[in-house]
Amino acid sequence: MRERKTTDPLHSTDLPHSCTDLREGKEKLKLKQEVGLISGVSLIAGTMIGSGIFMSPEWVLHHMGNPVSSLLIWAACGLLAMFGALSYAELGTIIKESGGEYIYILRIFGSFPAFLFAYTSVILVRPAGLAAVCLSFAEYAVAPFYPGCSSPQVAIKCTAAACILILTIINCLNVRLATSVMNIFTAAKLLALFVIVVGGLVLLAKGQTQSFQNGFQGTTAGIGTVGVAFYQGLWSYDGWNNLNYVTEELKKPEVTLPRAVMIAIPLVTCLYLLVNVSYLAAMTPSELLSSGAVAVTWGDKVLGSWAWLMSLSVALSTFGSSNGTFFSGGRVCYIAAREGHMPDILSMAHVRCLTPFPALLFTSAMSLIMIISGNFTSIVNFFSFMAWFFYGMTISGLLYLKIKKPELPRSYKVPIIIPIIVLMAAVYLVLAPIIDQPQIEILYIVLFIFSGILFYFPLVRFKYHPCFLQTVTLRLQLLLEVAPTTRDAN
Repeated sequence: MRERKTTDPLHSTDLPHSCTDLREGKEKLKLKQEVGLISGVSLIAGTMIGSGIFMSPEWVLHHMGNPVSSLLIWAACGLLAMFGALSYAELGTIIKESGGEYIYILRIFGSFPAFLFAYTSVILVRPAGLAAVCLSFAEYAVAPFYPGCSSPQVAIKCTAAACILILTIINCLNVRLATSVMNIFTAAKLLALFVIVVGGLVLLAKGQTQSFQNGFQGTTAGIGTVGVAFYQGLWSYDGWNNLNYVTEELKKPEVTLPRAVMIAIPLVTCLYLLVNVSYLAAMTPSELLSSGAVAVTWGDKVLGSWAWLMSLSVALSTFGSSNGTFFSGGRVCYIAAREGHMPDILSMAHVRCLTPFPALLFTSAMSLIMIISGNFTSIVNFFSFMAWFFYGMTISGLLYLKIKKPELPRSYKVPIIIPIIVLMAAVYLVLAPIIDQPQIEILYIVLFIFSGILFYFPLVRFKYHPCFLQTVTLRLQLLLEVAPTTRDAN
């Protein structure tokens, strides 16, 4: 690992004029621009619609205590995700590099906080998020083989591990293959949600509205409880920022990025609200709270002998979401290595497939480790705490650029009130659970984040590189058939 001198679009106008190394006479490797508007919408919507809408409704209702207030939480989560994505769209048109929060923090705040984000994201946050989605996929995929009883944990974890390995193969082979899988599975999950919505509308037309008759009675008002309810709801919206991780692979990013956001997130928000209404039309609040798999229980009540379609739909949905999570998560590792904050080998791409092969393998390995001890609810809460800490830091960077550097060229501008709202929400989501219901696990998370200092100063700041590291890199480069890459100059 080393700290590279890179062209900073915020402080310099010098840009490379070619992707060709004139000294060697060879064209440098770079990732292809294969993600268009449809694939961009699929990447956002396909990642957002995963396990959350099928598992989180009971937890949002549990924390809020009332169906109507839980629907307000779902709507507020969608609005917050939309505001966050619009803010990120402006950042993506200023800093046209892949890497999402990592590259924005690096360019705005510098090397040290960017390293802490990369260290936390690559080692823990991204693999934990992928592990949670794959565990959800495994629960639904295995359930039909164990009717009337709970599925063995060994079967669930082995299935989740197989899911990760399949995703690794797909994403390592070809970017176009990975985006095609996203498009197909996004269409399938939209169809499944449409079935749930139509079923709910039929039930409402028949007068099954008893779940909504008590208004806000029994609503929980604690700031910490509402914050945890937001965590569970926002888990279902996670993926709203995924397109910013692959900016260099977008066709016309200045156009595709904001358009994809404006199509995907309102679509998902409307679907989520209608699906929750459908759940509550088919089940009483107590039935929904006691359901281990809300969508399957809904299928049993509404679809009868066709209820197995719900298990299949949820499995397909979570597989598609895990593909999107894996696609973007591998890019964070790849970009961090390219900037010198991770080992060199992770910044390389396969010479024929033109995919970040080593970074994807590393992300896969870390996710497999997470699966060994996986609990859906705890992963969601702690993932959300860390994610919103860094979201808040990124949004504060956008506010800095809007106030201090308004002259920077950008093809899209968001009203300043929107990032201010997102920043206030991020501060609330980070502090509310700590103030209202402090947990020792949050201290462990903070300690883990700052444990990155132990690696940053010797390896990045003072450039201490063990002699064997270069030899290992060369051996792996030959074994994996990978080579260094360059940024897209445009």
